[in-house]
Amino acid sequence: MTKPAVLVVEDEAAIRVGICDVLAFHGIQPHGVPDGDEGLAEALTGKYDLLVLDVMLPGVDGFTICRTVREKVPSQAILMLTAKGAESDILEGFRCGADDYVPKPFSVAQLVARVQALLRRATKDPGRRFVVGAVEVDTGALRAEGGGDRVDLTPRDIQLLAFLAQEPGRVSTRDELLREVWGYQRVDGVETRCVDMHIAKLRRKLEGVAGGGGDTLIETVRGAGYRVRA
Repeated sequence: MTKPAVLVVEDEAAIRVGICDVLAFHGIQPHGVPDGDEGLAEALTGKYDLLVLDVMLPGVDGFTICRTVREKVPSQAILMLTAKGAESDILEGFRCGADDYVPKPFSVAQLVARVQALLRRATKDPGRRFVVGAVEVDTGALRAEGGGDRVDLTPRDIQLLAFLAQEPGRVSTRDELLREVWGYQRVDGVETRCVDMHIAKLRRKLEGVAGGGGDTLIETVRGAGYRVRA
């Protein structure tokens, strides 16, 4: 089998080499570059299954790389890896189209688990459609349609909608979504708001196609989790 290819854009040589070494050890083919200009050029070649992007880079910053790649290659899996762990920076990463966000310092096991989870989803065949409420999701085209309008989605958006749509009306907890959609193998003690932030962003995207807004399609069940209307 062909090894999955991962681009690592990180200006700190020790971190870049360390990430590449550990990915190679786990059967992944990494390629590291030290600056944003080279990183953007490589990312746009379309030959990588996953991009691992630092934010603070010489030349083009990671947010710009993420935003540009998401516009030109909508299906690209992207992981933001950075020392900027403030909530505002994490939100900006998701706004730019990142599928996941790991702040430094990080454990090697956590990084590998996130990378492997994104790679599993990136290599699945997405060529199907499904319906959530009044919205039809085209997984091949990475978009949702409803009310005569359409909106572009990321692979993570589609994974989240597909999971919730399996059992309309059933509440999915945040821990369950972390395991089944984000690919966390263990969620005990994991402190992250990525589920809440991603759902908030997805609701905004769906406002024009969900027949009343994203809030009516993906409901919050206080103290429990999220569900789509039965």
